[in-house]
Amino acid sequence: MTDGTDLHEWRVTGMDCGACAAKVRGAVEGLPGVEAVEVTLMNERLRLRLDAGTTSREAVEKAVRRLGYGISAKGAAPEKPKGGFILPEGAFAGPREAGPKDHAGHQHAAAPKPDPAWYATSKGRYLIGTGGLLGFAWIVELLVGGPIAHWVFVLATLTAVAPVAKRAALMAVARMPFTIEMLMSIAVVGALFVGAAEEAALVVFLFAVGEMLEGLAASRARGSIRALADLVPKTARLVVGERIREVPAESLAIGQIVQARPGDRIPADGTIVRGTSGVDESPVTGESVPVLKAPGDAVFAGSINTEAELRIRVDKAAEDNTISRILHLIEEAESARAPVERFIDRFSRAYMPAVVGVALLAALLPPLLFGAPWETWIYRGLALLLIGCPCALVISVPAAVAAGLSSGARHGLLMKGGAVMETAAKTTLVAFDKTGTLTEGRPQITDIVPLRGDAATLLATAAAVETGSSHPLAQAILARAEAEGAAVLQATRAMAIPGRGARAEIAGETWSVGAPRLAAEAGVLGDADRATAEALESAGKTVVTVFTADRLLGLLALRDEPRTDAAEAVAVLKGMGIGSVMLTGDNPVTAGAIADALGIEARAGLLPEDKVTAVRALASDAHVMMVGDGINDAPALASAHLGVAMGSGTHVALETADGALLRDRVMDVAGQIRLARATMANIRQNVAIALGLKGVFLVTTLIGLTGLWLAVMADTGATVLVTMNALRLLNFRADQRGA
Repeated sequence: MTDGTDLHEWRVTGMDCGACAAKVRGAVEGLPGVEAVEVTLMNERLRLRLDAGTTSREAVEKAVRRLGYGISAKGAAPEKPKGGFILPEGAFAGPREAGPKDHAGHQHAAAPKPDPAWYATSKGRYLIGTGGLLGFAWIVELLVGGPIAHWVFVLATLTAVAPVAKRAALMAVARMPFTIEMLMSIAVVGALFVGAAEEAALVVFLFAVGEMLEGLAASRARGSIRALADLVPKTARLVVGERIREVPAESLAIGQIVQARPGDRIPADGTIVRGTSGVDESPVTGESVPVLKAPGDAVFAGSINTEAELRIRVDKAAEDNTISRILHLIEEAESARAPVERFIDRFSRAYMPAVVGVALLAALLPPLLFGAPWETWIYRGLALLLIGCPCALVISVPAAVAAGLSSGARHGLLMKGGAVMETAAKTTLVAFDKTGTLTEGRPQITDIVPLRGDAATLLATAAAVETGSSHPLAQAILARAEAEGAAVLQATRAMAIPGRGARAEIAGETWSVGAPRLAAEAGVLGDADRATAEALESAGKTVVTVFTADRLLGLLALRDEPRTDAAEAVAVLKGMGIGSVMLTGDNPVTAGAIADALGIEARAGLLPEDKVTAVRALASDAHVMMVGDGINDAPALASAHLGVAMGSGTHVALETADGALLRDRVMDVAGQIRLARATMANIRQNVAIALGLKGVFLVTTLIGLTGLWLAVMADTGATVLVTMNALRLLNFRADQRGA
């Protein structure tokens, strides 16, 4: 509580685009006693400080409902908006909501309910309705024509624009008179006054298309938190004395001991008290290879135990575990990032009052002051209103954005709307995640070092021992053996050495594949061999030894290698005047080796919250695009000016991000920025065309050189020109060079 105000929070339903959040904010910001308003679209939250003695909670709720949105207190059942869409229940429930069990009794996350199809949303139904009305009017025009067709167009236009006009009136009552709805309403009514009913109907339909596309782009982002919540298991195996029983993961208390079997996700942040195993921390840290964990080591909720049983002491409650912190970071990042106002809305604040004012003055002042003919100047005023009709302006931005998005989609470059385009065009620094973004995301054999025999024998022996293993290093060895056609050796009595390697018998002899210290313990790793292994490890590689009880056959070195185009992409970005930095949870040695090869700065050993801190620090001096692929990248993606996910990345990264690169090419980062810059240049050209033509005809109409007919042509001509100019973006090539 500060200065007599209390913090209040509601859930607002029915918001399906960034403009919706801005309207809700505008409706409540003007209320007396209201401070610190936050509206977040992703989790449908309204939070503010309120002096209840000045304005009641009910007054806030009334202001929001008046705009057509639903509003309910935090924790209460969601209120259905008028024609709007409510997120599925439990979408933001986090680890507290349990899903069904399989036959073995294992708990699974409840399958999230899908968002409704576009045609089931309020904007989808509006688009279908306006399209149907326009189509019917055109049919009448073709079959009947004449006055009947004209009045059908008038009726279709009035029916289609009615919801827009109603919303415009509600916004005006809420002290927001110059919104895009008001812009459209005045434009359409003005067009009807001068007999351009067909054009008016088409403009309303195009407006509906633009609204629908924006709504679809925004609604997809809402699935991200659901996927994050699914990382933490819903149940945990609690150790009570000599017994183990399943309990809800959210009920775990600090100090309790839980069991994590091979393949289990760890249910809580904690410390290992018994057992040694490899733990896959890629969901949390981005580490590409499972990390060996022993008693005393910390583990994170949501990471995966890969090899042996672990007993873990719970160190943090469910609401404070790693995944819960990631959820909080995403929400915080969204709250801190103000929504980008659409260009038309910004411009209309000055443009619309000026146009309407000039039209009124032209119609009234000459007759009143100079006795000029009323008919002549009303006619010129209507012509000015038509010239001021923002048809070309209304479609100039969405036409360019639609063309840019369409062109990008054909090249695997996805961006979620015009605001993202505008932000991407301003990028001056790209922050890359390492694993799965700059690198392939899986280890590969980089060196085969035979010490006894040849490379083929070494590879075939290692593959035989690792046959059947699901460990990432084992899979890399098997893949290389298959690629090189290595001889298939028969192995028996295969077994895992938890956290250290694997063992099997081949032709009656026991062979082991594991870390160098395993060979050292067996007494087969000499000083020269140890030096070779250390040299490979200093290059950021994981070294595997292949040996029997009396001899070391050789060494294999593996590393998650850079993508083939990563170095070139960094160089191209530099040529565009854009800097690059790598942020990774990997160890400094591996990160440094990759960074040196790519010519990029590296910051290593970063947890999700560290990445967020780093991105925010970078954003204070540059316009930052963050590129990542993992769940651990989600908070950083949300914190950057622009978040872009690699297409092969996790569901969370893709849905949290503002854009995606579907082809998994680092070079496409530069292509995406070039496309955004080209689109913004096209938008500036379109605005210049639209305003330039209107400016010319405004002057000629005032002096009587042009009338309604040419005014219609000016508006229609500007519309055609900006559309044709926007279509040039369809020729964009993602692989072109230059800025």
